[in-house]
Amino acid sequence: MALDRSDVEKIAHLARLQIDEQEIPQYTENLSSILDLVNQMQAVDTSDIEPMANSHDAVQRLRADEVTEQNNREKLQSIAPAAEAGLFQVPKVIE
Repeated sequence: MALDRSDVEKIAHLARLQIDEQEIPQYTENLSSILDLVNQMQAVDTSDIEPMANSHDAVQRLRADEVTEQNNREKLQSIAPAAEAGLFQVPKVIE
């Protein structure tokens, strides 16, 4: 599939890219080559090819969910700038 100058200008506009006038022929040639390669790859018969392994089929080995630290809430709240009813108080950030 060959692209022309207007196609490259439309693609650049849609992609919000600014391309210099003298670079448009190079972009036209490069994008046409890429599309030709894609067409060539789509023409390959893959009916006898087995799909590759999928990473979603893997099973994750998870560790046991166990508490490993002590509850130090009272100790930490005793040195906090502001705490009330077991909660840390922070400055209001949304009005």
